[in-house]
Amino acid sequence: MRTARLITALCVALSALALPAAAAEPPGKVSTAATPTDQLQPGGAGTRVVNGQRTTVKENPFVIAGLRAGGGGPQGQSCTAAVVGKRKILTAAHCMIDVGGAKSYIYGDDDLNTAGDETFRTNVASYKVHPRYTGPNSWQNGYDVAVITTADDLPVPENQWAKVAGSGDSALTQPGKSGTAFGYGRTSASGGSGVLYKATMPVNDANNCQVFNVRVNPDVMVCIGYDNGRVATCSGDSGGPYIVDGTVVGVVSWGASGCDRYSIMGRLTNEMGDWARGEIGGGQPGDGKFTVALSPSSGKVEPGKYISTSVTTKAGEQGQEKLDLAASGLPSDATATFQPTSITSGDVAKLTVETASSTPKGTYKVTVTAKGASGAKTADYTLTVGDGGSTEGPKPSATPNSGTVAPGGFANTTITVTGGTGTINLRADGLAFTPMFMPSTVNPGGTSRMSMAAPFQRGTHKITVTATDSAGKTGTTEYTLTVQ
Repeated sequence: MRTARLITALCVALSALALPAAAAEPPGKVSTAATPTDQLQPGGAGTRVVNGQRTTVKENPFVIAGLRAGGGGPQGQSCTAAVVGKRKILTAAHCMIDVGGAKSYIYGDDDLNTAGDETFRTNVASYKVHPRYTGPNSWQNGYDVAVITTADDLPVPENQWAKVAGSGDSALTQPGKSGTAFGYGRTSASGGSGVLYKATMPVNDANNCQVFNVRVNPDVMVCIGYDNGRVATCSGDSGGPYIVDGTVVGVVSWGASGCDRYSIMGRLTNEMGDWARGEIGGGQPGDGKFTVALSPSSGKVEPGKYISTSVTTKAGEQGQEKLDLAASGLPSDATATFQPTSITSGDVAKLTVETASSTPKGTYKVTVTAKGASGAKTADYTLTVGDGGSTEGPKPSATPNSGTVAPGGFANTTITVTGGTGTINLRADGLAFTPMFMPSTVNPGGTSRMSMAAPFQRGTHKITVTATDSAGKTGTTEYTLTVQ
């Protein structure tokens, strides 16, 4: 059992709560970080709740409540989760690792305080946590995500499963976006729990969220909500989904022990989401019941010129539906135009990609997304700008090229690669824990965020970044990490 002085994992369901500004900690004060599990202790926060909205499973059929033997909420409720497959549930890793007791799930009940209202119960057959979640309290370093396999089929139709984000969805967690969090957690640090709530909260720049005794790492975390406690996650909300534009982009991970400041999500718009989707397996929920293709699927254009292709679609068994078209993965200073921007499945649209004279030469994968009532489908277009790159090989650079952190802390830098041909793979050497790139491959002119976990030994470390293009040519740069 953790005390209010300890950093604890936020496993319990998420209620869209808020405290009056008078009850919130002063913005300049450093708050104790904790996880919203059923072990969260009252942190002196007030009991008045504002801005939380009651909701139902009927309205949000992907929400499911996590129980554990000895759990502190009604019927042992401890965490919240999302149904993502026939027997698959998405939640926080700390919901499985950091608290004891046999785990099970209950579905279909909006208020767990009255037993017998549920439509379904099942036990956990097995679970996997992200491989970088290495043990209790690892949520402090991120990677707080788990995929559970249930003992029984979940009574949720495929078209109502929650859709999980991946590394291609980074735009969904950009500061300024807004999403909704769900959970069965407390309505304040000392309030009641077991009732399903939802709350709408914005995505913040992580630089503005460093108000805890644990660092908010934007590479593996998403900071949402407010610093005055008017809306926040709390005990019982851990593992609950945070949804932006219909996609789960984060799971409730941690926040202030008093439930009165920002809420921190485990980020899924990166390799964490890719890992989760791989563990879930099968097609993603919401995959459209239609087909989409590009003809031709590749083309070459000189900088400052444009090129076009046809977007072809075919209706599925359920008949025609309206499809909205969008493109991502464009090189810098390039634009995509659809004529028209919306079509009926079975029709054809024209896609024109226009480059600028400043668009870097290289080969790019442009992804076209068609979104309809039955879900979304994608098709890829290989765009070559100029000769596709430089014959001199890739040249990586780091900005900044050095950093100073405390033992065990995190450092980040942006790697930009110029030159090279085709897809360029990135790797880094020089630390016991291999640095992570997001994304791990780029095209000429592309950028990637390199995140490093510093060793606990003080000193200076040289990290060598190597870029290898599709022709086998390499280039290197160095980053100096000082631990003090």
